[in-house]
Amino acid sequence: MVLWPVKFDLRKRVKLAQGLWLLYWLGVIAGILVFSMGLFFKIELRKRSEMMDNNESHFVPNLLILSGLVACGVNAFGGKVCHDSLDPTKFAKWKPMLKNYLTGCFGFNVFLFVIVLLCFLTQFQLYFALSEGLRNSIKYYKDTDTPGRCFMKRTLDMTQIEFRCCGNNNYKDWFEVQWISNRYLDFSNEEVKDRVMSNVDGKFLMDSVPFSCCNPGSPRPCIQHHLTNNSAHYDYDHHTEELNIWTRGCRESLVSYYGGMMNSIGAFLLLFIGLEVAVMVGLQYLSTALETLANPEDPESESEGWLLEKSVKETVADVTAKVKALCSRNQVEGEQEVATVS
Repeated sequence: MVLWPVKFDLRKRVKLAQGLWLLYWLGVIAGILVFSMGLFFKIELRKRSEMMDNNESHFVPNLLILSGLVACGVNAFGGKVCHDSLDPTKFAKWKPMLKNYLTGCFGFNVFLFVIVLLCFLTQFQLYFALSEGLRNSIKYYKDTDTPGRCFMKRTLDMTQIEFRCCGNNNYKDWFEVQWISNRYLDFSNEEVKDRVMSNVDGKFLMDSVPFSCCNPGSPRPCIQHHLTNNSAHYDYDHHTEELNIWTRGCRESLVSYYGGMMNSIGAFLLLFIGLEVAVMVGLQYLSTALETLANPEDPESESEGWLLEKSVKETVADVTAKVKALCSRNQVEGEQEVATVS
């Protein structure tokens, strides 16, 4: 027994075909948007790839770019089928492909849903990648003459300025590393020598931050040196001077930025999946309605369309049986190949 049968006349079939044609071309536009979002996401990640601990972060944008291209092709094909559906001669050449096409569309929707899950789940991976990457970026900030790290200072400075952040967790991260290169230190100065000698690792540590941590909205000139020494500055208390430098860590800012982007992409993909499911259902009704014309020579005759030829339970049982048969056949063929080799 067919599932959810619907009666169609010529007017209903024409309206369904026209509506599906519009939805498929809307799907093409959505595919272009998915491709564009993946490309933009990839560019944003590449701009700050030096501050990330691994290269796996480009996996999701690469999948988005691929799915956008596939979506354009799949929906353009569906639009062409719907355009030709009311011409029996033209529709005849597409008819044998429709079953495989709908199966492919189902698989593509599953693929899109996996990408949605990745958009939400990989945010945890991104958090740890940024945590370790920013820690190394601060550590190598001074190495402007070292190959591979020449632009680390510029990248981190621009990030702190753009995202209004300072350090990894907060501005105190800069107190734990020597972020000024030895070439810019005067070792004949007693204060510099005392700081270097007082450190076990021979590093020049101080309670200072780079200029990029300064808040331009501060009512006073930026204080970036001796931040914890109240007596070094007039009318200054480091516990209350919150406007002087950014107190938010860059990891939090970047995770919020990329996380918001991935959440938006995931939500858009869910809407796109809804659109794809809708056109799949519509095309199934249209194709079955054209196959069951009471009089194929009379295009105005009535017909019946349905969602599934059998009930859901019977359809699942048939699919399961086919998969088992396919697996058994592959297993037998594998055993025969092994026996032949032996």
